[in-house]
Amino acid sequence: MNAVRPLLLAMLVLTLTASQPAAGQIPDMKTGGSVPTLAPLVRRVTPAVVNISVHGRVREDNPLYRDPLFREFFDVPRQIEKEVNATGSGVIVDAERGYVLTNNHVVEGTSVVQITTKDGRQFSAKVIGRDPPTDVAVLQIQNPAGLKALPFGDSDALDVGDFVLAIGNPFGLGQTVTSGLVSALGRTGLGKQGYEDFIQTDAAINPGNSGGALVSLRGELVGINSAIISPAGGNVGIGFAIPVNMARKVMEQIIASGRVERGRIGVSLKDLHPSVNKGLNQGAVIAEIAADSPAERAGLRKGDVVTAADERPIRTAAQLRNTIGLARVGEEVRLTLLRNGAPLTATVRVAPATQSSGALEAPQRLVR
Repeated sequence: MNAVRPLLLAMLVLTLTASQPAAGQIPDMKTGGSVPTLAPLVRRVTPAVVNISVHGRVREDNPLYRDPLFREFFDVPRQIEKEVNATGSGVIVDAERGYVLTNNHVVEGTSVVQITTKDGRQFSAKVIGRDPPTDVAVLQIQNPAGLKALPFGDSDALDVGDFVLAIGNPFGLGQTVTSGLVSALGRTGLGKQGYEDFIQTDAAINPGNSGGALVSLRGELVGINSAIISPAGGNVGIGFAIPVNMARKVMEQIIASGRVERGRIGVSLKDLHPSVNKGLNQGAVIAEIAADSPAERAGLRKGDVVTAADERPIRTAAQLRNTIGLARVGEEVRLTLLRNGAPLTATVRVAPATQSSGALEAPQRLVR
């Protein structure tokens, strides 16, 4: 297996060289020909990935500290805080204004943020806003100059098997590049955050890579590296990245208002079951509809299968939940659906989550 993957990568890069400027060639001293290399792509994209150093104080989350008898006996305050010094990664997405995307958990509870670019320059940065449910945070570099941004890609266009690069600052070693495949899409149920639609990759991701870039072979940002599954704390080939389409929507709201305002349409959802919905292998089933909700007013019915939102395919209930949850309040979302096998479309307007009408609490995944 170890010998097969480099061969597949070489074949893919050779295919891309005719139409993509990202790949390059180096001389093969034995044959006088050339072999593929990703070095030109790496040189082009790595200046946009930065190291983040944070300093701050966070509250100790120990249940004993909430026990009044324990606090009185040991003479400890109600809240215990500890100093935190940590490192992570980030991606410059707007060079002129100095905006950097990273993970919320990288900068949560911090008071001082320092950005170090690939060429060793250091900048102070402030936290523009954070969104814990998606684990996305936006920083702004103070007095930005001579920066390079990474262009946005389209994470909805990714396929399992696409090659990607993971760039970050693992274990605080400094900028590191690894490569791998998109192993799976739409991963949920990790228990990490409230809105999950992770890209799974086998590109090596380790502690310190959080907030770094997942880059396509087109040199575009397709994900923000966020989590790993590892019994020992190191890479075992299962890493997760936040899709850039999700991160971008969060960023736009944070820049506009400093926070993310979520809405709802008043439905609960469940994943499509192929044995019930024969002939379909992806989509989200509407399990319940609240009375006098935006969904009811749009004509949606219980049992409808949503297959696309704004012409983008919907794979799972979680993906549709994320799509609605990250839409701006008042925005209209055009849904493509099947009702008893017949194709239909419906346009639903996202309502504020604080709106009393249309609220629905159910055990299924709730679109908020």
